[in-house]
Amino acid sequence: HAPKPRPLYRLRAILADTGSSIVLHEGEKACEAAVKADLPGIHTTTLGGASNPKHTDFSPLKSWGVVICRDNDEPGEAYSTEAARLCHEAGAKSVKVLLLPGLPPKGDVVEWLQAGGTPEQFAALIEQAEPVHATHHEAGPVSVSGLPADTWPEPLPLVSKVEAVPYPLDALPNKIRSAVEEVRDFTQAPIALVASSALASLSASAQVHIDVKRADRLEGPTGLFILSIADSGERKSTVDSFFSGPLRNYDRDEAEKAKPALRLHAARYAAWNAEREGILIAIKQAAKTGKSLEDLKSKLSGIESQQPVPPRVPRILHGDDTPEALSYALAKHWPSASVMTAEAGTLFGSHGMSADSVMRNLALLNTLWDGGTHQVGRRTSETYTVRGARLTLGLQVQAATLRTFLERSGGLARGTGFLARFLIAWPESTQGSRTFKESPAAWPALDAFHRRISEILDIPVTPDSEGALTPTIVELEPEAKAAWVTFHDAIEEKLKTGGELCDVRDMASKIADNAARIAALFQYFCSNFSSSNVTFGQMEASCRIAAWYLHEARRFFSELALPPEFAWPARLETWLIKYCQKQTVTRIKTGVVQQYGPGGLRTKAPLMAAVKQLENLHRIRVHEEGAGTIIELNPSLLSRKEDL
Repeated sequence: HAPKPRPLYRLRAILADTGSSIVLHEGEKACEAAVKADLPGIHTTTLGGASNPKHTDFSPLKSWGVVICRDNDEPGEAYSTEAARLCHEAGAKSVKVLLLPGLPPKGDVVEWLQAGGTPEQFAALIEQAEPVHATHHEAGPVSVSGLPADTWPEPLPLVSKVEAVPYPLDALPNKIRSAVEEVRDFTQAPIALVASSALASLSASAQVHIDVKRADRLEGPTGLFILSIADSGERKSTVDSFFSGPLRNYDRDEAEKAKPALRLHAARYAAWNAEREGILIAIKQAAKTGKSLEDLKSKLSGIESQQPVPPRVPRILHGDDTPEALSYALAKHWPSASVMTAEAGTLFGSHGMSADSVMRNLALLNTLWDGGTHQVGRRTSETYTVRGARLTLGLQVQAATLRTFLERSGGLARGTGFLARFLIAWPESTQGSRTFKESPAAWPALDAFHRRISEILDIPVTPDSEGALTPTIVELEPEAKAAWVTFHDAIEEKLKTGGELCDVRDMASKIADNAARIAALFQYFCSNFSSSNVTFGQMEASCRIAAWYLHEARRFFSELALPPEFAWPARLETWLIKYCQKQTVTRIKTGVVQQYGPGGLRTKAPLMAAVKQLENLHRIRVHEEGAGTIIELNPSLLSRKEDL
């Protein structure tokens, strides 16, 4: 192990140069990428990356100008704050912090270079980077008025916190619940994450066989869209691997069975293509000599209509496909698919969700959830139609990534009803409480679940000549229908202005539909896959589960996607916290906010309205000083995580 204090990475380059600026990165990979790209400056980092920069010897940076090129995430922000303090303590001539523009979440100089960044642009960005000034601290936190920080009142919350409630585990059918408990006990993952994975696997296997009819003219697919909002490390991939085993086996077996048909198709296509190429060559030669082309054109037209069609090979599980790739696979390969991933940031942050295509792809995914028809027109390649296809999504995304996606989509994600179609879970983390466990010798409950899913997958599916599915319609028994109507009407009552669900009207408007889907899946799973109607018991249980997911959506959006009357104060406070942490101060002039603060708050009226709200909640103090207005941040907000 390197001794403490550890030397800076590439220390010899620092000692050998006297004229350049030091550029401090957050890891060796970023540092080496900058050196390889010949970016200006002497590039270095602390050993161990973002962990414990205080164990690095910063003394060689005395009298240097230092630029901290931080990563685009919370650890990167914390690293830059701590590194700036250490640089000042070491006697650095100046310190700047640079966040490269256009970075994806967790991105650094590597992604910036891949996106086309140049040395000239890097030099300009260094010049424009914001200086971080040294701050001399008193013995303890002191407010601008000279009073100790603990004289501040406890800050009141920006919004009323919606408390989490336990997942209704007892509402799951016995065979599903037992498997969920068995996997939870071993993985120690959040129970909602485990249950959601089981639901996604059931949906992926059964959606080809049944649709559900809620009432006359109200029928549709049973495929579920499930979104778990959680940090990486919650073991979703592990949990998915437990429940998706039968799906993986099915895909593997179908691919193996299809090999002879695919080889036959390849031979037929090669023969067809050779014949077609021969006709094209003959047409070219005839055109050169002035011979008649009519017979050759007729032959070409005939052979075009005889192009061999590849066999459709069932494949359910897809990785991090873009929406465009997914739609093509559903139209051309197999009309049922499932995307189960713990890296949904690749979907929400993909090229397919860029500003110029987000509307188109949200509409596509909405149509797939609805079971509708979607035509994809292309100028440079084949036009195709997705019809009668079914899709399941079982995704996990980090809260910060989802928030960025919501902002980047400009309201389209909610305005188009895209997120409304999801069952959203925001489980409490179990990280830090998971002790090591040996894998059990037997998994009886999970094995029983697997057998049931495998039996569903073994039921033959025959798409029509255009590749569309025609699932059996499952209806609701009268008592189940009455329970569903009661649930629907109870939700509707809470959507009125001022109602409990007013702020999540979009989510609530689809929750009764999702309850019916879950009920149909449970009925199919528990009834030996007959087309029997949904019972009262299954509907009542499914409404409880759907209501839990709606509560989670309300909890998430009430705290992280605030309603309009709280949005600006929340954004202002977030900016103030970040600024004060970066500058190691607790006070700031309103003029600085108007110059550098969030867009929309750089004019006096909206800024002071937001300031007034935060002041009323004891989150800031405001007072006049000379010719300016000073905002003083409640120090307790700097010493704990953001509580929005």
